[in-house]
Amino acid sequence: MKFISYNKSLVIFMTIAATLIVSSCSDFLDREPLGRYVEKDIPAGSFDSQVFSVYAKMRAFGVIAMPYLAIHNFRSDDADKGSSTTDGIQQENFYDNFQYVKDEWLLNSYWSDHYALIVAANAVISDIDSVKATDESTLINRAEAKFMRAHAYFDLVRTYGEVPKIDFKVRESSQANIKKSPVADIFALIDADLTEASATLPATWAATYTGRLTKGAALALHAKSYMFRSNWAAALAASKQVIALGTYSLVSDYNSIFRETGENNSESVFEVQAIYTTTQTTLGVENAMHQGVRGSGAWDLGWGWNTPSESLAAAFETGDPRKDATLLYSGRVNTPYNESVPAATASLPRPYWNKKVYTNPAIRSSTASRFGQWMNVRVIRYADVLLWAAEASNETGDATGALAYLEQVRSRARGTNTAILPKVTVTDQVKLRDAIRQERRVELGMENERFFDLVRWGIVEETMRAAGKTGYQARNRYLPIPQPEIDKSGGVLVQNSAY
Repeated sequence: MKFISYNKSLVIFMTIAATLIVSSCSDFLDREPLGRYVEKDIPAGSFDSQVFSVYAKMRAFGVIAMPYLAIHNFRSDDADKGSSTTDGIQQENFYDNFQYVKDEWLLNSYWSDHYALIVAANAVISDIDSVKATDESTLINRAEAKFMRAHAYFDLVRTYGEVPKIDFKVRESSQANIKKSPVADIFALIDADLTEASATLPATWAATYTGRLTKGAALALHAKSYMFRSNWAAALAASKQVIALGTYSLVSDYNSIFRETGENNSESVFEVQAIYTTTQTTLGVENAMHQGVRGSGAWDLGWGWNTPSESLAAAFETGDPRKDATLLYSGRVNTPYNESVPAATASLPRPYWNKKVYTNPAIRSSTASRFGQWMNVRVIRYADVLLWAAEASNETGDATGALAYLEQVRSRARGTNTAILPKVTVTDQVKLRDAIRQERRVELGMENERFFDLVRWGIVEETMRAAGKTGYQARNRYLPIPQPEIDKSGGVLVQNSAY
């Protein structure tokens, strides 16, 4: 199990004391990393301490926990807000029913924590540039910061559209009070950052630095950003570069990917790291906690938010083993731990929970909590890259290539059972497009990309109606800018026109 046997140094490095970095002057920039940092572990003159503090901000509530789940997944046809019928009614109205308001705590945290990540990354980049460093390790630190800045801006531009482009070190809060930039300008910054990151980051790291960013992660995130813009040729080229690295491979047992023992496996391209034990409780991530089964006693495993929908349950082909690896069934014994999950009730009418954050009961009993803060968060898997390659190949007229990439994913899911998941052979572009989109849904169910897939495909409104989410309107593609941020700006930051 990772939190016992994996090398802990990277995660500890990622929690450097805030006194080692220049603090900012705005309240939304003053979020300090938790945990501790052992100075003897950092080479003299190294920028590792600063860059690991940026990694720590990747674990923030607004970046990878509840706001992330709500914005990326509640809004899709894959999931519902979940929990009890009386818990989080405002969030259900907002994220499930698209009744957006301009001041909502998850919305506000998503904005502020992403900008805290950006400001921390900018500080590293600026400090490295100020000393005109040219050594390899420092340039890698710079590339890591550029990746994390690009990651944060990619989330923001997909979520809000035009946002302020802060690409400099913030020394006074007033410097961050700037107007929004066009979407094209934000993507230009993302492209520049990821081009540098992919050229500089190593393909692999020593085991001491498990989970640290790599060339493959930068190329994959770049491919993902191209896919969002329907830049098929660039997306295909970047995906092929990831594949050509030879660093990644599909794990034969799909279910094992999402267990604690499956963290940082051969399929992991970008994964947010976490540790949580009886003695170390400050290095965890709340992602699994917010989705854990909501019950009592031994089954009080979390908030119970972000539950799989009936629409997702019905999307799997007969016999597809990914269904039972995605859905944790209420009122049934569930493998791999043979636990009998409590049945749904009138006040908690949830037939399914997210099995991809289903924790090992032995670990629950050995930590200081039952809430799964030790679970890593898978952000990009190799299967995702293969499906991007399939989609981009089809869109550029290469049905043969598309089918080959698609089959790799279906073959892994099928395993040795040739009676299920027949090979896709259709070459008509429209029909193959539908097959690839369907495969993305079942392969990546509850992995927090479905809403943005629907947006980039231009089918979000019709899909929501089919799933019974009738409140969606075209303007709901983008969220409103948080009103507290507009108020603090004194009118410099302007609300999105739809709101």
